[in-house]
Amino acid sequence: MEKLIASIVTIGDELLIGQVVDTNSAWMAQELNKNGIWVGHRVAVGDVREDIRQALDQEAQRASIILITGGLGPTADDITKPVLTEYFGGKMVVDEGALANVKWIFERVLKRPMIERNLAQAEVPDTCTVIQNKRGTAPGMWFEKDGRIFVSMPGVPHEMKGMITDYVIPELRRRFQLPFIAHRTLLTAGIGESFLAEHIKDFEQALPASIKLAYLPNYGMVRLRLTIHGEDPAALETEVDSQFATLKGLVGEWMVTDRDITIQEAIGRLLLAKGKTLSTAESCTGGYIAHLITSIPGSSHYYKGSVVSYDNDVKTNTLHVSPETLQSEGAVSEATVRQMVKGALTLLDTDFTIATSGIMGPDGGSEGKPVGTVWVAVGNRQNILTQKFSFRFDRARNIELTATNALNLLRKFIGDAPGPPGKNSPTASKS
Repeated sequence: MEKLIASIVTIGDELLIGQVVDTNSAWMAQELNKNGIWVGHRVAVGDVREDIRQALDQEAQRASIILITGGLGPTADDITKPVLTEYFGGKMVVDEGALANVKWIFERVLKRPMIERNLAQAEVPDTCTVIQNKRGTAPGMWFEKDGRIFVSMPGVPHEMKGMITDYVIPELRRRFQLPFIAHRTLLTAGIGESFLAEHIKDFEQALPASIKLAYLPNYGMVRLRLTIHGEDPAALETEVDSQFATLKGLVGEWMVTDRDITIQEAIGRLLLAKGKTLSTAESCTGGYIAHLITSIPGSSHYYKGSVVSYDNDVKTNTLHVSPETLQSEGAVSEATVRQMVKGALTLLDTDFTIATSGIMGPDGGSEGKPVGTVWVAVGNRQNILTQKFSFRFDRARNIELTATNALNLLRKFIGDAPGPPGKNSPTASKS
């Protein structure tokens, strides 16, 4: 079966100057790939008529499907609709369904009057099939030209995702015979990408041609993904499951989960399964771990809350860290995070707690405790496990690495991952 190739074109000056990070392309590529459509190219252009036209001409030579996002707003710099009207011919007309949607949003949702600029969002080229926007005011547009499909959607991620999920993917599946594609993904922690690749090189070299292995590293963790595609779903599922079982056996020492989920979601599932609760006591991470945990739907069933003890007064007055400990050992110390764990367990009445204290940079370090020094503790009322980390990156990445490693230490403490300690071996002691 011949591959069905798609291109993604994102429009907006804000993308080119780095003011907005393009998350749309990555999400669309993932959704297309899940359905057996391969993304050949991703192109970003500014709000320039000729640049948009050239991008459309170029991608029409390289792909059968061209997905476009951005430039459909109500302001003067949103020029995608006029360009598409010129490109595909025809004239602008008012789509009654889109007009009704715009009026409903302003009258019933926003509860404020519309102006002419808002009404203009219901105007579309008469050469397109309108894709109604169930999450916003700007409709999507489906064009066909010279055997190619062009789909223009808003740049607002929430609105674009609704159109892709509800209309674009179902319509593409109806029109094309797409190959079966399957992924198997596991998540590892505590081993670098290069060492992991060396450890499983024989497995990778022996994989059949129909299966591809991808390494997806991110903040101290590496995802391994097997992908298989073809026309016999039953046979393909059997083959990829067999290879995945072998892979799991090879990396079991470092495996966090054999699902395509984040570590915070894996911990949430573990806590739910055990009927346990969690709290956090954060200093250097400033509530970032709490953010990661609460980004998971249903986390209220196991997560109670956090104390962001950024200042030492909060450590002593709220978490009851001893002033003598802070004086003699410092805020960034094993003794401090141990006491933070004890204080949070009592204050928030949970089964488990994570505590962090460190120096994130760019300043604040010393010869004995340079920037990137972090102490993490996890524990319950019986035991506390501590570990010291030394990171060497900028402030944002140091925070993210601290959070990831703290969550992984908690996972190990709960008992979900067998295997010997790593180089920076944690120490356990009675509370």
